[in-house]
Amino acid sequence: MGAVSAGNARLLVIAGLLVLWEIGARLFGDPLFICPPSAVVLALGPLFSDPKVVHAVAITVFEMVVAFAVAVGFGLTVGLAVGLQGFTKGAIMPVILLLYAIPQTTILPLFVLGFGIGPEAKIAFGVSQGIFPVIVSTVAGVANLPSSLVTAARSMGASRLQVLQTVVLPHMVPCFFTGMRLGMTAVLLGVLIAELYVSTAGLGYYTRHFAQSFSPPNLFALIAVLAAIAVTLNELCRIAERRFSRWHQA
Repeated sequence: MGAVSAGNARLLVIAGLLVLWEIGARLFGDPLFICPPSAVVLALGPLFSDPKVVHAVAITVFEMVVAFAVAVGFGLTVGLAVGLQGFTKGAIMPVILLLYAIPQTTILPLFVLGFGIGPEAKIAFGVSQGIFPVIVSTVAGVANLPSSLVTAARSMGASRLQVLQTVVLPHMVPCFFTGMRLGMTAVLLGVLIAELYVSTAGLGYYTRHFAQSFSPPNLFALIAVLAAIAVTLNELCRIAERRFSRWHQA
């Protein structure tokens, strides 16, 4: 009952915000800059009847999924390699944190020079955004592993691979999925930023186009689609986390 009540409360809050938006946009909004939610809903049909927009959505989703998969794969590998070795952690981790602190948007021109303005540049830039949260969270998860568990596993004859599979990876699941969620958001932002500035396709390009042409209904419709994509990916991460951390929750 508590969960149902909380869900109803969330729906009421969202509905209330939409009603306030509708009233405020109609009474006080400039139609060149803002539109009510009802206009956004009406714009969805004509907007996505355009094959170019549908193709743009497919391109952006493809770039995001590939960039996210690469960021998670490399981030997990590097995080384990750094976190499991004390010397490597002391030597490499400060460099990783230094790179993480650099505003990644400032190096976008380097990706354009290296990969051009095609999907490769957006994927590479998305990876550069999402890999660091995964690395840092993985290293943190390994650091929180009690050494007694590793010692016990080795005393029972477990190999290094078995220790990794049965002790290290299960223990670091919460931290790893936290990094995945942060990395997913960073990948989404990276791909969109790259499309905004150096693309002739994708949702980022059409977002810039509708903003410059003062078309709020189409612009907010694209933002709604982007929000739906982000929520869907976040839910997939949450489902995967619940699946792989059942023992931890128990």
